[in-house]
Amino acid sequence: MGNQPALMFFLASSLLLVLQKLEVVNAVGCTGSLFNSNSSYAQNRRDLFSTLANKVATNGGFYNASLGKSPNRVHAVGLCGRGYEQQACISCVESAVQILTTTSCPNRMDSFTWDKDGEDNVSCLVSTSNHSTFGNLELRPPVRYQSPDSIEPWKNMTLFEQQWNAMANRTLEAAAEAETSSVLKYYSAEKAEFTEFPNVYMLMQCTPDITSQDCKTCLGQCVTLFKEQVWGRKGGEVYRPSCFFRWDLYAFHGAFDNVTRVPAPPRPQAPEKESSITEKKGRSIGYRVIIVIFVLLTFINILVFIGFIKVYARKKKLYNIITNVGSAEYSDSDGQFVLRFDLGMIIMATNDFSSDNTLGQGGFGTVYKGTLLNGQEIAVKRLTKGSGQGDIEFKNEVSLLTRLQHRNLVKLLGFCNEGDEEILVYEFVPNASLDHFIFDEEKRSLLTWEMRCRIIEGIARGLLYLHEDSQLKIIHRDLKLSNILLDAEMNPKVADFGTARLFDTDETRAETKRIAGTRGYMAPEYLNHGQMSAKSDVYSFGVMLLEMISGERNKSFEGEGLAAFAWKRWVEGKPEIIIDPFLIEHPRNEIIKLIQIGLLCVQENAAKRPTMSSVIIWLGSETIIIPLPNAPIFTRSHSQSENGTMSMSSDVFTELSCR
Repeated sequence: MGNQPALMFFLASSLLLVLQKLEVVNAVGCTGSLFNSNSSYAQNRRDLFSTLANKVATNGGFYNASLGKSPNRVHAVGLCGRGYEQQACISCVESAVQILTTTSCPNRMDSFTWDKDGEDNVSCLVSTSNHSTFGNLELRPPVRYQSPDSIEPWKNMTLFEQQWNAMANRTLEAAAEAETSSVLKYYSAEKAEFTEFPNVYMLMQCTPDITSQDCKTCLGQCVTLFKEQVWGRKGGEVYRPSCFFRWDLYAFHGAFDNVTRVPAPPRPQAPEKESSITEKKGRSIGYRVIIVIFVLLTFINILVFIGFIKVYARKKKLYNIITNVGSAEYSDSDGQFVLRFDLGMIIMATNDFSSDNTLGQGGFGTVYKGTLLNGQEIAVKRLTKGSGQGDIEFKNEVSLLTRLQHRNLVKLLGFCNEGDEEILVYEFVPNASLDHFIFDEEKRSLLTWEMRCRIIEGIARGLLYLHEDSQLKIIHRDLKLSNILLDAEMNPKVADFGTARLFDTDETRAETKRIAGTRGYMAPEYLNHGQMSAKSDVYSFGVMLLEMISGERNKSFEGEGLAAFAWKRWVEGKPEIIIDPFLIEHPRNEIIKLIQIGLLCVQENAAKRPTMSSVIIWLGSETIIIPLPNAPIFTRSHSQSENGTMSMSSDVFTELSCR
C-alpha cells in the first residue's frame, strides 16, 4: 500500500507518454476516396514522391508539382522550415513521404503529414491531392503538440499571458509581412525576456503560395487553438497545411542565433515584509507595488495598441491594393484576394520577357510563358502601352476573374501594375487557343468528332456559369475561338474578360455607346444599336460552333459570312457542304444537329435565340425535338463613309470587315 503513490505516478506518466505518441500518429490527415495501389494514380504519386525531397531542397525549401492526366492527375506540395540545412530538409521530406506511402495514408487521394526529423529538429510538410491546393488557404486538419510539463503554479500567469500575447502579436505581424527576397517569404523568429522567464522563443511560418492576409489568418488560428486547448504548458506547436507555429523556453534548431532578444518590461519590486513597528512604511510599499503594476499594465496596453495599429495599417494597405485595381466590392465572402505580383518576380519568371517565351501576340499585348521560383508555370499577359486596353479593361478583368471559379473559365492568379506596366498573371494553359487547332490543316485532324463535341459543350457550360450560375451575371462581349484556351487534357477555358460587362441579377438587357468586341462575332442588335444581353454571347457562341463544324473562319465567306452561307446550304438540303472533311465519316445526323443549334443561336431576333441552358440540354439529348431556325441576317450591301467608318442602312448587317 505504501507504494501506491509511486505506482500511480508511474501509470500517469506512462499514460501521458502514450497520449503524446497518439498525437504524433494524428499528425497525419487522410481524406478523399481510396485508390488502387496498381492504378495510374498510384504510379503518378510514386513518381512525384521519388523526386520531391530533392526538388524541395534545391528550390529553396518549397516546391509544388503535378503529374498525369485527369482523373489520375496528382498534385503534391513540399515545404521545409526556413533556415534548415539542405540534407536535413531532404531527410525530413523523405521521412514524411514514407509515412504517407506506407504507414498512414497509402491509398487515400488527399493526405497531409507534418513530420519532424528528430536529430535536427526539422519540421516539414508534405501534402498530396487529386486537385490543386496551390494558392489556397488550407486550415484543416490542425495538429497540435505540447510540452508534458506545466508552468509552475507559483508563477504569475496573468503577467505571463500578457507578455506572451504581446510576443505572439509581434511574431505574427512580422511573419505575415512578405519578404520578396526569399522563396519562404512568410517567416519570423523572436526571442524575448519575460518578467519571470529569462528566455522565451517563438517561431511562425506560412507556405509562400498564399496571401499575406491568409497567412495572418492561419497563424492566428494556430495561436488560438493552442491557448484554447493546452494553455499553461511550457511550450507547444500547432501545424496546419498552410502554416505552423511553435514556442518554447529553450532555443530549438538554429533559428535564434542571430535574433536580438526583446527585453522584459520593468520587473515589479517584491513587497517588503510589513514592519510591526511602522504601518506607514507598509502602506508606502503597497503604493509602490500598485504604481509598478499600473506602469507595467500601461506598457503592455501600449504594445497591444501598437499591434492593433499595425493590423489596421496592413488591412488598409490591402484595401488600397484592391482599390487600385478597381474592385471596391472585394470582401472575404467573395473569395480569395487576388495576389499582387512583384515586377521583379515576373521579370525573373519570364527571363526579362524573352522572345523565346512568347506564347502569342494580340491586339492588346503579348503573352509570355513564365516559371515561378517554386516551379509553377504561368502565363503572363503584358499589356502594350497605348494598346487600347487601358485602366478600365485591366481593372475589369482583375475584378471579375477573382470572383469567378469554373473549370471552363481561365483562372487569374494575380496582377502587377508597377510604374507604367500593367500585367495579368494566369494559370498556364499548355495547348494555346482553339483557333490554333481548328484553322490549322495539320492540327485540325487532331480534333476528333468526340473531342469537338466535348469542347463545344465545355464552352457552353462556361457561358451558362457566367449567365446564370455564378454569384455575378456576366456578359463576355468578345467570344471567339482565339479567346478559348485548351488545357493539357484539351478542356476549353473561356479567357479575356477585359471587355466583359457585369449585370445586376435582375437585369436582362443594357445599352452602351462603347462597342467592344470583334466584328463577325458581334450580334446585330449590339453592333448596330449597342444593345447587349446574354443573347449577345449566344450569337457569338453560334458563330464559333459553325466554325468548329466547318473548320473555316467566319471571315472566309466574303460578302455574307459563315452564318448566311450555312443557312443557304441548310435550306438547299446540302448541309454536308459546310462540314469539315475530317468529320465526313462521323455520324451525319449528330453533326447536322449541331449545325441546327448554331443556326438557332445566330438568328436575327435576339428573343428567338436559345439560352445557354437550352443549348446544354439539346447537346446532351438525343430525343428532344429542337426548333427549326429562321434565316440569319446577312450582308446585302455596304459602303464606307469618307472618314473610314462603316455606314449601314437599318436593315443591313455586314460582316465584310470581320477580323
